[in-house]
Amino acid sequence: MARIIVLGSAAAVNDAQHDYTHFLLIGEHSTPVLIDAGSNPLGKIKDIGINDEDLQDVILTHFHPDHVAGVPNMMMHMWLLGRVAPMRFYGLHHCLNRVQDMMNGYGWHEYPNFFPTAFHYVSERFNAPVMENDDFIITSYPVKHFVPTIGLRIFNKITGKIFAYSCDTEPTNSLLELAHEADILIHEAAGPPPGHSTARQAAQLATQVRAKSLYLIHYQVWNTDPAPLVPEAQAAYDGPVTLCKDFDEIIF
Repeated sequence: MARIIVLGSAAAVNDAQHDYTHFLLIGEHSTPVLIDAGSNPLGKIKDIGINDEDLQDVILTHFHPDHVAGVPNMMMHMWLLGRVAPMRFYGLHHCLNRVQDMMNGYGWHEYPNFFPTAFHYVSERFNAPVMENDDFIITSYPVKHFVPTIGLRIFNKITGKIFAYSCDTEPTNSLLELAHEADILIHEAAGPPPGHSTARQAAQLATQVRAKSLYLIHYQVWNTDPAPLVPEAQAAYDGPVTLCKDFDEIIF
């Protein structure tokens, strides 16, 4: 079975128990896929038994520090370990162009024997192809945040299940198609619009699209107890509601 491993669950202000929101998608036949890198995920990946050389695909949802600032450290870390495997990044032009500018600021082209790196640009439209491997077909939808941002719809080719990820967004029509009848809907709950959604709004979407389960992520943790988000969502959605925590594992 495929797995989603939550590497971080917090919104843009994290704490010692909650890293910035990012997660790992692990299939049965393909190398893992990392979704966002607000902090360097390699130590966590090592702790769950995955070699950094096995990580070859990274999807970046948008250019905000809590989603991309870990990229330079991650790349330097891999280079210092002697990585030779290629690395592929996927995202909107707005994001990937700025990530490359950020890397250029660190002079990465001057690092000797740097491993091959490629950037694959995703169209900012409904159901845009992102990537496909032996386990998954991943497509994206534009959502409504403060900068160009994509949510993801992931089809498990082995089980036929759908995993939908809202990313950072306020309620918007694209989510109706992105999350339609998803088996797993991971939705942000950072707070009211603009740019974000409440737990109740996430639950209302889950009800509207007939999602089979709802997981809340990207929530406030600084001097804040996120536990009340679950009953808030349960008031608007009859299915199972889970508050994501770092290192949670979701079978997909």
